[in-house]
Amino acid sequence: MARSPSLDEAETLALRALGFLAAEPERLEPFLAVTGLGPATLRAAAGEPAFLAAVLEHVGGSDSLLLEFAANFGVAPETVALARERLSGPPGGVAD
Repeated sequence: MARSPSLDEAETLALRALGFLAAEPERLEPFLAVTGLGPATLRAAAGEPAFLAAVLEHVGGSDSLLLEFAANFGVAPETVALARERLSGPPGGVAD
């Protein structure tokens, strides 16, 4: 089992995931459609932990996207979920 990342590690992973999405229009466009953001507003949003958690939620929501991201960055797929939890708390909003 993967270890839970620190807050800094979770933020870094989310920023890498955002770069991964932005590298290909076919990956970025569905994310922008879900969030309602445009390319011009991504930079400002990238500083917000809730936005970074949403990036990881999006990547983790598709098995193929998750596996491609994990393989490209050499991380275990479950690390993405652990990083999302670090940024936003566990699913369902129940805090430890």
